[in-house]
Amino acid sequence: MPIYEYRCTNCDEEFEVMQKINDAPLTECKECGGELKKLITNTSFVLKGSGWYVTDYPSADREKAAKKKKSASAEKDTKSGQKIDSGKEAVKA
Repeated sequence: MPIYEYRCTNCDEEFEVMQKINDAPLTECKECGGELKKLITNTSFVLKGSGWYVTDYPSADREKAAKKKKSASAEKDTKSGQKIDSGKEAVKA
């Protein structure tokens, strides 16, 4: 449920209320009986970074580019003489 913020025009009391989207807005202050105004405030939910949609749902072109970049990076490491750890341990006989 969304949280809405209200301010009384009479006593300047500010408070938050959890309401359904379909609920009617509050109109009367519980403290003094004055008129309430609904405030518009910033949300606490923020998306940051390169974008969740891009990383979670890549297009076919992005998938191809990512695979190409990954294989080019692996090829570069092999040419430079670095040993690539595949994450598997070798078993000695």
